Amino acid sequence: MKMILFRKFRVLILMVFLIACSMHIMIDLLPRLERRAGGSCSCPHGPSEEPRDRAEPGRSSKHTLRILQDFSNEPSSNLTSHSLEERPEAAHRPGPAGQSRGSRGSPGQGSNPRPGAPAQGAAFTPSLDEDKARAGELSADSYPNWLRFHIGINRFELYSRHNPVIDAMLADLAAQRITSVAMKSGGTQLKLIMTFHNYGQALFKPMKQTREQETPPDFFYFSDFERHNAEIAAYHLDRILDFRRVPPVAGRLVNMTKEIRDVTRDKKLWRTFFISPANNICFYGECSYYCSTEHALCGRPDQIEGSLAAFLPDLALAKRKTWRNPWRRSYHKRKKAEWEVDPDYCEEVKQTPPYDSGFRLLDVMDMTIFDFLMGNMDRHHYETFEKFGNETFIIHLDNGRGFGKHSHDELSILVPLSQCCRVKKSTHLRLQLLAREEFRLSVLMEESLRRDRLAPVLIRPHLEALDRRLRLVLSVLADCIEKDGYSSVVEDDMGPAPETAHFVNPAHTSRRAQKR
Repeated sequence: MKMILFRKFRVLILMVFLIACSMHIMIDLLPRLERRAGGSCSCPHGPSEEPRDRAEPGRSSKHTLRILQDFSNEPSSNLTSHSLEERPEAAHRPGPAGQSRGSRGSPGQGSNPRPGAPAQGAAFTPSLDEDKARAGELSADSYPNWLRFHIGINRFELYSRHNPVIDAMLADLAAQRITSVAMKSGGTQLKLIMTFHNYGQALFKPMKQTREQETPPDFFYFSDFERHNAEIAAYHLDRILDFRRVPPVAGRLVNMTKEIRDVTRDKKLWRTFFISPANNICFYGECSYYCSTEHALCGRPDQIEGSLAAFLPDLALAKRKTWRNPWRRSYHKRKKAEWEVDPDYCEEVKQTPPYDSGFRLLDVMDMTIFDFLMGNMDRHHYETFEKFGNETFIIHLDNGRGFGKHSHDELSILVPLSQCCRVKKSTHLRLQLLAREEFRLSVLMEESLRRDRLAPVLIRPHLEALDRRLRLVLSVLADCIEKDGYSSVVEDDMGPAPETAHFVNPAHTSRRAQKR
């Protein structure tokens, strides 16, 4: 009798287990079945519920998910987001090996590209009204600002000096309604891909440090925090230096509940949200460093600062080539890179294509000056647009590790300039102008940053450090000119510019949009 009861008890436990498993599977599949049926749920959900599809009626037919593009310079971060649909990787095509001279631009580099870089970021172009398109009534003015920014990219710069679209882009980044959020996979620290109501996308870096905090002296450069205010300040510095090689970046105060948790479909991100003992909303996501409960990002109570950097054109239209920086650091606790121990290292670089001709080496010197002014030691790779070959500029991406120490000037960042003793005339004149009292760099930066919604973006010591470092740059160049002569150091790049080749043809973009 006892054996019969024991067997019945085991059968009962087994049935309960099977019922529980079946319910778990049904709960997991329910959101997918609802999305297939086209239904949506607008009811609010609490912290214990799974995020629901909050798509607007008819949105599924309009809104196509983008393939995420490679926005980071880190070799380990060039993967699509976990949260979006998996996309097959495309073979990485090397760019042309040769280089010819281009005006005010940077040639594309001849060192080996990073292997296996995936083709990500097929940007979605909103469907145009077919009747208007056939009638030819649509013009570039009717495009969203992010698309107008893409169309304006040319061989020599991301945007022109007085392009009105850029200020409109900054306003969009700071105010456009966020419709979906996804983690950007890979990379050492958490980044989010945010999609807006007008189908534009931006890379969000949340606030990790206050403006007053400096990088601890015992931190290695490769384990430093990525600062949201550094991304904002780098964009403004790049614009003041007249490089125009950093995509538009704006600061924004984001509601973590309504603009991240409630609109994400990324379960891995959603499950990391929690309420702290101080009753603040927190989350930590997934990444290599600083993605844990101990390093959670917490709002006050659910508001958090962050930087939003505009996406570049999708790789279907604008393939980018990744180049290894010749003055890349070792990224090792004990080893040094070759350039750190060989004072004649630049002579080897000058004999290596594409640095042996054209403007590529000079563009690297521009990047060196840019990084030194903001104290960025983390420039291991850079990118160029493949379409323009070696006659194009270097894109200054991923500047979050700048502006970490205002009390220390890292002179090793200037080694490429002191070894090569080369600079563009336009850059030299601009630096001399910014060193004058009436056009002081710190004052121009303060005025420019005042327009950002998160102002003040930099504290006073960081602004003062800019002036101090600018004097150091000019001192290095003065020593070079005294040693080698002005004509050997300063390269005239201010001659007549060749015809500008634009990156995206508006008519071609319209045709692509009509097909979609």
